[in-house]
Amino acid sequence: MPLFPRPASAAKQTAGAPASGPDPQRRGAHTRSVRTRKAGAVAAAVAAVMALSACGGGAAPQSADGTVELRFSWWGGDKRAQLTQEAIKQFEAENPKIKIKPEFGDWSGYWDKLATQVAANDAPDIIQMDEKYITEYSSRGALLDLSKYDIDTSKLDEAALNAGKGEKGLTGIAAGINAATILANPAVFQAAGVPLPDDTKWTWEDFGRIAAEITAKSPKGTYGAAAYGTDEASLGVWLRQDGKSLYTSDGKLGFEPGDITEWWAFLKKLSKDKAVPSASEVVEAEAAPLDQSGLATGKNGMAFWWSNQAPALEKASGGDLKILRFPTKTGSSADTELWYKASQFWSASSRTKHPQETAKFINFLTNNVKAGEALLADRGVYPNSEVRAAIQPKLTPADVKVVNFIDQIKDELGEAPAPPPKGAGAIQEIIKRYTSEVLFERLSPEDAGKKATDEMKSAISS
Repeated sequence: MPLFPRPASAAKQTAGAPASGPDPQRRGAHTRSVRTRKAGAVAAAVAAVMALSACGGGAAPQSADGTVELRFSWWGGDKRAQLTQEAIKQFEAENPKIKIKPEFGDWSGYWDKLATQVAANDAPDIIQMDEKYITEYSSRGALLDLSKYDIDTSKLDEAALNAGKGEKGLTGIAAGINAATILANPAVFQAAGVPLPDDTKWTWEDFGRIAAEITAKSPKGTYGAAAYGTDEASLGVWLRQDGKSLYTSDGKLGFEPGDITEWWAFLKKLSKDKAVPSASEVVEAEAAPLDQSGLATGKNGMAFWWSNQAPALEKASGGDLKILRFPTKTGSSADTELWYKASQFWSASSRTKHPQETAKFINFLTNNVKAGEALLADRGVYPNSEVRAAIQPKLTPADVKVVNFIDQIKDELGEAPAPPPKGAGAIQEIIKRYTSEVLFERLSPEDAGKKATDEMKSAISS
C-alpha cells in the first residue's frame, strides 16, 4: 500500500490571506501556524507499519450487552472539543447502545497520526476529513461509501453534497460550508475617509484603486489590503472568472501558465502602487497569529479570508467587520464565481466493523437539530438548511452575519469546482513560494507562471 498523505512542508500563511482551508481551528487555538511534516524517522516508521498484515483494525468488537464503541477523530482547539463532546453526549442519550470514543488534537499532528493509523489498519471509525486529502484517501480505498447507508442528504446544499463525491462514491459529507470572501475593516476605511465599496458592482481595478487610496490616506504601516497569493482560494476565484479552474474533473490542472501569470502580474501592480504591503512586510506578517493579523489590528483595510473565519477576526479586531464578495472582471456580482466549500467532511473508515452504527452517527451530526445546537457554527455554516434555520437564534451576531452572507450569494454561485486530485496538498506551498519570488522580484510573473505550473503538474501526476 502506498504512503498515505501528510501535510506539505512547513510554511507560514501570509497574514490576511485565506488559510489552505476554511477552518480557523485547523492550527490549534486560532493560530496561523501551519501544517508541518514530521522528520524522516516518522516516515520510516510509517513505512514499516505499512508492512503489517492487511487484516484487523477498525472498531472494538461489540460487547456482551450489545453495546458498540466507535472511535471518532477530529482536529481543533479546546472550544471545538467541548462543543463536539456535547454533540456526542446528545447522540449517546438517544442511542445508549452506541458509545463514541473521542480522539482529537491540533492540525499539526493530525495527518501524520491518521496516516499511521490507516496504514496499520487501525483507523478511527469516524474521521474528520479535509478537502485536500479526501480524494487521496478515498481513491486508495480507505474511506467508506456513505451513499450505501441510511444517511439523509436531501436537506444539504447540492454543491456541498457534491464536494464529497468521487470515483469511490460519497466518501465525505460536509460538516460545514463556507465561501471565499474579502473581509473589510470599516474603521480603517473611515479613518482614511474612503467609502466602503459596493461589492455587487466592483471590479479588480476598483479593488486596487480603493486599496491604494486607503494606503495613501493612512498612517505609515497601514495598507488598503493584505496581499493575496499564499492560497488556492483567491487563485481559484481569479481562474473561475476567466472560465478556467484549478483542477479538471479528471484530476489535471485546469489552467495554463499565462493564466496564473496574469494573477501574479496584478499582484505585482498592487505592490508597486502600495495597495498591499511590501514583500518584506508580507514575509514578516506570515508569522502573525490570526488575532495579530493586519485586518484584526487595523493595519489592513481589506484581506482575503474564508467566511467562517470572520467571527474570530471580528472578535480580535474589537469592532465590526464587513463581509464582501470578491471583485469581478465585469463589475457584476453574477460573475463572481464563488462556490460553497466544505470546511471539513464527516468520513468513515472503510474498515470499520460497525458501518451501520457509524453511518447512524454521521446522520445524526448531519441532520439532527440537537447536533446543530451543540456544534453551532464552529465548523462553518450548517449545510443542512433546516438545521441552519433552527439554530440561528442561538448563534452569535457575528455567526449570523456569516449565515446571512452564505444565503445572500446562493443565487450567484458558480458551478461547483472539481475536487483536488491526488498530490494537491503540495499546491499551496508551490503557490506561496512563487508568490514570494514575484514580490521580491527574483522572478517575473511570466517565469513564475511557467515554473510553478510545471511543479504543480508534477505534484498531481506523481
